[in-house]
Amino acid sequence: MTASPAARRPLHLRVPAPRWPEPAPLDMGDPVDGGQAIRLTTRFVERAGRPWLPIMGEYHFSRDLPERWETELRKMRAGGVNVVATYVLWILHEETRGDVRWNGPNDLRRFVETAHRVGLKVVLRVGPWAHGETRNGGFPDWLQELPIAHRTDDPEYLALVRDWFDAIGRQVAGLFHDERNPAAPIIGVQVENELYDQPDHLATLRDLAEAAGMRASLWTATGWGGAQLPARRVLPVYAGYSDGFWEESTTGWPEFGRMHFTFSTVRDDLSVGADLRDAPATGVAADAAEDPWPFATCELGGGMQVAYHRRPLVDPADVAALALVKLGSGSAWPGYYLYHGGTQVLGQRSTTQESQATGYPNDVPVRDYDFFAPIGSAGQQRPHFHALRRQHLLLEAFGDRIAPWPAAIPEESEVRWAVRAGEESGWLFINNHQPAAAPLGEVAHVQFRVELAAAAVAVPREPFTLRCGVFAVWPLRQRFGDLPAVTATAQPITQVATDEGVTVFLAATPGVPVELQLGGVSADEVSGARVVSEQVSAQEAAQDGVVVTPDARPGLDCRVTARGTTFVILDPETADTVWKGTVAGEERVVLWRGDGWFDSAGFRVVPDSDGRRLLIHPALTREDGRFTDVPVGGADGRRVLPTPSFAEKRVAPVRVGGSAGRLSAPPEEDFEALEPVRVDVRDEWFEKAERLVLSLRWIGDVLRVSAGDLLIMDQFWSGRALEVDLLPHRDLIRRHGLTLRGFAWSPESGVHVDPRVRPRATEPLLEVHEASIHAVRSRPVR
Repeated sequence: MTASPAARRPLHLRVPAPRWPEPAPLDMGDPVDGGQAIRLTTRFVERAGRPWLPIMGEYHFSRDLPERWETELRKMRAGGVNVVATYVLWILHEETRGDVRWNGPNDLRRFVETAHRVGLKVVLRVGPWAHGETRNGGFPDWLQELPIAHRTDDPEYLALVRDWFDAIGRQVAGLFHDERNPAAPIIGVQVENELYDQPDHLATLRDLAEAAGMRASLWTATGWGGAQLPARRVLPVYAGYSDGFWEESTTGWPEFGRMHFTFSTVRDDLSVGADLRDAPATGVAADAAEDPWPFATCELGGGMQVAYHRRPLVDPADVAALALVKLGSGSAWPGYYLYHGGTQVLGQRSTTQESQATGYPNDVPVRDYDFFAPIGSAGQQRPHFHALRRQHLLLEAFGDRIAPWPAAIPEESEVRWAVRAGEESGWLFINNHQPAAAPLGEVAHVQFRVELAAAAVAVPREPFTLRCGVFAVWPLRQRFGDLPAVTATAQPITQVATDEGVTVFLAATPGVPVELQLGGVSADEVSGARVVSEQVSAQEAAQDGVVVTPDARPGLDCRVTARGTTFVILDPETADTVWKGTVAGEERVVLWRGDGWFDSAGFRVVPDSDGRRLLIHPALTREDGRFTDVPVGGADGRRVLPTPSFAEKRVAPVRVGGSAGRLSAPPEEDFEALEPVRVDVRDEWFEKAERLVLSLRWIGDVLRVSAGDLLIMDQFWSGRALEVDLLPHRDLIRRHGLTLRGFAWSPESGVHVDPRVRPRATEPLLEVHEASIHAVRSRPVR
């Protein structure tokens, strides 16, 4: 624990009154205001004349099945995402030259129209080179093999790109947002990816795309690695990961990780994609204080892919804390990669994953592209899906009050904190979380003093001890309902109108007593709380108002009301159960601890074995009181299977390869020499199931799941369960059965696995600890 005389004094920050941002000096945005015009200012994205905070999640349509798209997009929307980004991977559409396919999982138009129906805007990442852990970066083999200068303005290359872009343009014709079609879904296009030294080529790509009919409001290109970008033609978008599979197997927690858990105006991470560059990045990291356009991201790590040589174990809190730090650092456009996991496609001519065999430094799994994303490849809604939803609901409700303001960050402080504020009000961001490899210690006697141009705030009134792992955002003098200036030591989640007024849901900060500073309010106007002070200003002359603490502990019964505005302060666990959407024709808050999403008829849930109940606010009828309590019936569809056992525990031969001489995954012929282990799956388990998810808790090196001769999933062990949806393979499993093949963990293994889970075995280890099956069946809540 850290405690020093300096820490006993309030942490102080003076925030000068910022100027309102001007139009960004970029050649993009809607030229005519059709009521929903999208434009860029120097600090935020503007829509319909107001600050708008896009929340973007990556989901690759071609790495999932079209019959899944609508449900999965609805899950994304229920998670607070309002923009879906997706790669258009050339190799998946034109594996054979001249045979361009847009059917089935490649049906781009159907995907975009489905996103529109669900209520999502769309950003297309059209490449033509994409990376995305794809073979040749997404180039078809025939293109990769041509003797032309790829990714340049070579006329022969551009002629091929022109044809490809024309094909995309025909697929999405009429789906671009503009002044004539303001409700259309596609708002942006990203050209190329991780191209560092060809600014003229990036400009050419935009020209070609626009000539093909892709006339978008916004144009982006990846700016990380000190990339050189064409003046005025693209908005740079950035990345931030808590770990990286592209590092060496001998690297512990990568040094770049610290910058993503520290508030800073530096936007660029020079290390992302560094293993694919011929030389180290030489550019200067972009800084928010200098760039006259919004701080936008497209690759905040929603998790992390694994490679054979290096297998990061990202925790859910790592994802949520990193996202909050970027917001506190001035981000006006959070974008996650990946937000929804996928499955690598088996092509007609080859597998389509990144591999050393095709010139990469890394071998990634043949099928597994789950990424430990907030929504997994089998549709799982993971803990960070819920934790991020808490942040996203805040941004949906109050993002227009956050986006306009730059980040003010103390130059020296033993607490990581920042403020985004205007002249009279703002938001205080705190982060005391880093990944388990380098945790931050607790800090005693913490109190903040923020001097805004028109007022000063001390919060809380008494110092507290900041616990390890805590991250939060607190309101400073914000308006809620009829209350003009509220400061709180709790994080707003969302608000909803009721017949009695406005209900504001907040999440208590672990270890911090809940305190509400209610400016302009008298003590007799407050119920459900104890008044501890009648001074809410930290200035010499106190402002009118009261400081109160709730009568109840955080939870559903912790309610403080003043002037018709009710604050419900939830404990952190319950805060992650808050959803918001339309139920019974009105916008309502739903409290539900499991998987779910909103559809056109209301809220759907996936029942589980705990027999949980669901709460709705405002209640559906007056007789229900504040919440309608809905029992969620139905079986959860889970069953434990007999545990598969491997008679032989063979270690894969050690090989190195690729451009960096890294450890190589065992090739196909090595697996063919292994004896398969059968997993019995009954045909009746598939009946009426929306998914049939096999889960294997195992330990070893590499595990493969096959239906007959078809590889349906593989995994490099990193401490996580292997999960795969069997439903698409029902016929094959019925005819040929389901089998496992695996290699054992070697005590001498040189691969990187998180020290928390790295086996300490002295003999080769290959075990399945538990096998289970989950027949997913959702049901509506009415």
